[in-house]
Amino acid sequence: MHPTAAERDALFEGFARALFRQDMDALYEVVSPGFVWRYHDGVSAERVLIGREAILKVHTRGVPLASDVHLTELASITPGLVGADLRNLANEAALLAARRNEDSIRQKDVLDALETVVLGPARALVMRVEERTRIAYHEGGHAILGLLLPGADPVNRVTIVPHGMALGVTYQRPEDDRHSYSEQYLHARIVGAMGGRAAEEVVFDSHTTGAENDMQQATDLARQMVTRWGMSARLGPVTLAPRDGPSGTGLENIGLGGGRPYGSAVADAIDAEIQRLLEEAANEARRVLENHRPELDGLAAALLEHETLDEPGIRRATGLLVIPRVAPVPLQARVPSSDAR
Repeated sequence: MHPTAAERDALFEGFARALFRQDMDALYEVVSPGFVWRYHDGVSAERVLIGREAILKVHTRGVPLASDVHLTELASITPGLVGADLRNLANEAALLAARRNEDSIRQKDVLDALETVVLGPARALVMRVEERTRIAYHEGGHAILGLLLPGADPVNRVTIVPHGMALGVTYQRPEDDRHSYSEQYLHARIVGAMGGRAAEEVVFDSHTTGAENDMQQATDLARQMVTRWGMSARLGPVTLAPRDGPSGTGLENIGLGGGRPYGSAVADAIDAEIQRLLEEAANEARRVLENHRPELDGLAAALLEHETLDEPGIRRATGLLVIPRVAPVPLQARVPSSDAR
């Protein structure tokens, strides 16, 4: 039986208080094991956002915040962060403000703290001018595509300051907590992931190892589109991957010899479809960046000068004050092949 709206509000309030206290006994009392999933199913994205804002209010209580810090906006750019992460974010922002001799926490302190929480502390790394320039163009490529591609998450920050294992990062803020994804959005994600490599091709006519993680993400996403979500015209509306991975459901043991639950012809078709998605995305990324080379050059130059740019700085550097979304290239229609079944 589903709870009423009033019961959900009461549960949510108690759930939040338990998280704030880090009190697992109280948390157990508020949400019983038999009720967790029914309650979770009824929680909207809006309520999750309100929850993050409430947690941020608790952890910034008594802390002076500058006028440019808005907790609602901060909650919207931190999807996936749990209570402990948000507490660390508030603490790190306060430490940064103290080190900078500020009398209140500013937006820049919060965003710099977010980089540290998500990526690890900044690294002092000496690199050649040529390598630094290439990194600026690499991140610029991701950012330009994020600004221009239909369906892409908005770009709100770009940095070429090394953090953890990353030499640079482009932040794209989801507009809300998503629970399902359109094919257009996934396609934009793959094209955007190809942006760094495409920028290096356009500007330097060569590749580096810097795109390894980008290509891994793009390949994983393309594979799921083909094998898990039925987004291949050639293979059709069929799931060809175990729901929970190689050791999740045991579906991987259905085929002959305990292997995959389909034959070599289907495996070849899967590989071909993944390759097609990736090649189409790479070609589209290059096409967009070639058509917007002045914006790419401007953004790279600004990154080399300032190292980190927020959304207004990105717009000024590119001149894209009003974003002219590019028309997407239609995905090639593929007739289902008889040998793929």
